[in-house]
Amino acid sequence: MLADFKVAAVQMVSGEDLEQNLARAEYWVSQAAEQGAQLVALPEYFTLLHHDERAKFDIAEAFGEGPIQQRLATLARKLNIWLVAGSLPLKGKQEDHVTNTTLVFDPDGVCVARYDKIHLFGFQQGDESYNESASIEAGTQPVCFDTPWGRVGLAICYDLRFPELFRALDNVDLLVVPSAFTVPTGRAHWELLLKARAVENQCYLLAPAQGGDHESGRKTWGRTMALDPWGEKLAELETGEGVIVAELKVSRFEEVRQQLPCWLHRRL
Repeated sequence: MLADFKVAAVQMVSGEDLEQNLARAEYWVSQAAEQGAQLVALPEYFTLLHHDERAKFDIAEAFGEGPIQQRLATLARKLNIWLVAGSLPLKGKQEDHVTNTTLVFDPDGVCVARYDKIHLFGFQQGDESYNESASIEAGTQPVCFDTPWGRVGLAICYDLRFPELFRALDNVDLLVVPSAFTVPTGRAHWELLLKARAVENQCYLLAPAQGGDHESGRKTWGRTMALDPWGEKLAELETGEGVIVAELKVSRFEEVRQQLPCWLHRRL
């Protein structure tokens, strides 16, 4: 880390109306900026959580084009922030698939990073089942981007279960992990996985989440969280919409890495 800075994570309960979801996202991002956040992150699927899995094809845009991306760029520029735009569907290489993509906009509204979710969620418990690979095209590349305060690595939700991805992010200062954990998996593993990724990489972690009962009938775990490099909670929002703000301090980052310099002790 090069300097202290404030970050914020937005928790949403996205529904089936794109315009309403975008308006809510803009509201909460603006609230975060008013509290001094220099980087604001939205949750996975902030644009749409629909009962019909095919609905995301109706809003999917080509990368670099379309009103959703333009609106996000305008928001970042207007508020003079770095905006980590959770995840949204973009058109894939296959007509019957989209990507689940995080886009990052700098304070000038320029898209400076794109991460396509690599690990696709599959889950079955009773009547609740998910199979992202049926309609989502997996990404292939880890992605980081640089800010004036430090290096930021990206991941999305189910990626949390694959620590090798985070090792490939090359010594980041902050991890941002937009998510929409189910209630069963969230109750069992959400906090555990977040803390593990922060501690093993000795970096700050910001996890904006979906959290509540959705119009589609889906229930998400929430617990949007910010963690320090020792795994200590800086802020948390359990359920419902809102925003958390945390200050990331260079002194804490350096303290943890100097006291326990495991990043220097790696052999594999």
